Formats: sequence, structure tokens, C-alpha cells
Amino acid sequence: MKKMIFAILLAATLWTIMFSPWTAPHVSFWWMMTFSAVTLSVMSTCFCPGWWSGMKWLSPAQWLLGVVIAASLWGVFWLGDKMSAWMFDFARPQVDMIYGMRDGYSPWLLTGLMLFLIGPAEEIFWRGYVQRQLSARWSANVGFVVTTLVYSLVHISKCNFMLLMAAAVAGFAWGFLYRVRPQWFPAIVISHALWDVAVFIWFPI
Repeated sequence: MKKMIFAILLAATLWTIMFSPWTAPHVSFWWMMTFSAVTLSVMSTCFCPGWWSGMKWLSPAQWLLGVVIAASLWGVFWLGDKMSAWMFDFARPQVDMIYGMRDGYSPWLLTGLMLFLIGPAEEIFWRGYVQRQLSARWSANVGFVVTTLVYSLVHISKCNFMLLMAAAVAGFAWGFLYRVRPQWFPAIVISHALWDVAVFIWFPI
């Protein structure tokens, strides 16, 4: 449990550095995000070796399911964007602020980072390590709820309600899928990577 607490505290620290208005201007967000996600995924693999055993990474069904999950989640966010813009005056400016993080970066670079490093690494850490370990220690429901809350709250230092809600919705979706179908983990990893580039680069909302 000490390793788990250390990993979560490190994640919270790294995300605070990335998002806090006091520290964010002094770091390159996308490189910091890449470093943070990869570091945490490597750490979780060292703490819990062999987590990937038995996963059908090359299964066409997993890849197809990953595409379906990513597309469905994009649709949820598209609808959520329209509803939030209708309900809250601050919604669209906050969403535009999130998209402003792309400014100054090549879309090809961001596509590569999110598709091959950030998306998979985040899922390996949050669901493959944190939720998996908490579920084994307590229960699948507790592991799901705690991981979803922590995944959402590490984004709070941005002081952006829409980012916090986005993290909560996406974290809930991936966490719930892992809760009910842990054997879908490869598809969940694929969906996270595809959703990242879809919502940020390919089909921005």
C-alpha cells in the first residue's frame, strides 16, 4: 500500500506542476505530460510486474472495441459540450482555454505523443495499476470509485470546471468498463489513445 500511496502522491504532484497557474507557465505542458505519464506507467510496471500477461493485445476484436469506445465517448463529449454551452456561460471559454494548450505545437507531434505514449501510459497507470491494485486490496467497486475520484481530482489545480468534468466523465467511462470487463483492458488502452487524438486533433469539439 505504501507504493500505491507514493505513486498517487507523485501523480498528484506532477499533474499540479502541469496545471497550476503558478507552475504551468514554466513548463512545456505536452513534454511534461509525456514525461509524467511514461514515468508513472514504468513505475507501476516495476511495482506490479506481469500485469500485461494474458491480455489479448493483438486481437482484432479488442482493436475494434477500442475504436467503438473512443467514438462513443467522443459522441458523449460532443453532446455534453452542447448542453454545457447552453447551461453555462463560462463553459465555452473554459473549453477554448483547454484547446489553447495545443498552440505552438505541431499537430503531428501531438498526435504521436498522445497516440503512442500519453494515452497508453495513462491507462496503464490509472486502470492497469491503481484501479487493479485497489480492487484487489478492497473490492472492485471501491477500486473503481476511488480511482475515478483521484483521476478527476488531480486535474483540479487547473481551476477549470470543464476540464475537471471532462476528466470525471472520461475516468468514469474507462473505470466502469474496466470494472465490469477487466479483460477489455487492451481495448480501453486503445480507446484512450484514440479518444485523446480525436478530441484534441482530428475532430475537436
